Amino acid sequence: MNYAQLLFPDFLLILCGALVCRFTALNRTVWEQVDSLVYYFLFPVLLFQSVVKTKLDLQAASGLMAAGWSVGLVGIAMAYSLPYLPWLRTHIDRRDHAASAQVAFRFNSFVGLALADRLGGAQGQLATAVLIGVCVPLFNAAAVFPMARHGQSSVWRALLNNPLVLATASGMVANVMGLHVPAWMETSVNRVGAASLALGLMAAGAGMQFGRLAQAKALGLALLGIRHFLSPIAALVISRWYGLDPVQSTMLMAFAALPTASSCYVLAARMGYDGGYVGSLVTLSTMLGVASLTLSLGVLRFL
Repeated sequence: MNYAQLLFPDFLLILCGALVCRFTALNRTVWEQVDSLVYYFLFPVLLFQSVVKTKLDLQAASGLMAAGWSVGLVGIAMAYSLPYLPWLRTHIDRRDHAASAQVAFRFNSFVGLALADRLGGAQGQLATAVLIGVCVPLFNAAAVFPMARHGQSSVWRALLNNPLVLATASGMVANVMGLHVPAWMETSVNRVGAASLALGLMAAGAGMQFGRLAQAKALGLALLGIRHFLSPIAALVISRWYGLDPVQSTMLMAFAALPTASSCYVLAARMGYDGGYVGSLVTLSTMLGVASLTLSLGVLRFL
């Protein structure tokens, strides 16, 4: 499978946003309003629909759900530990870490869903939907936590007021209750989701500041190393530990090697942190995703 071809559309949208912001009248003032639209409306609608549209069989998927949470918790623990490592703590700004820790464990669900169909067909799509449904609420909460704590605001208030957390949590509740988006609304909801993807990626490009990235390169290298090297290794071990079947193991490995979520930039920017730095990490993660997906899935097939 040509992973570079699969990831190229995301990278092209990020590049388009950067060029439009830099060389046209659509400057940062315009893109700040786009950030708000994506954060408060478009992304929440997309997340709710992604979680609620596939019915979860909690009993049949219990092993996969536990494995997904295990991989996620390992990534979160590694990301949170970086400021306390003796060889790194003097090179890490705590505010930058609070904003960008999410890059190490969040994932691009759009790329994941596109991969699932090619790698595992209907079974692969269902496995990926399970991982999205159980992991997105955990990851969004873990992304908000360090920013709220560093800003000395109430963590619970930040979580309860976060539209991304509310959308995924309500999607899980609706899924368990057997609720779904009415058929007459599906087309509109899907179009909102498509708009959120395009505008979110372009907003990340518009916010990029590679000069800022060079000032915090140790942190960036550590976070991307967790996302694209250590997480796939953890997923391989965990898939064996839980005895997942071949399709579930493949989806878990792909899940662990995916590029980070494009909404990382939106979340950091809207919570008052350095969105440019986080947006640059999102771009680099999109490029590194080609290598990490190829390597991790190649290793799995070899084994």
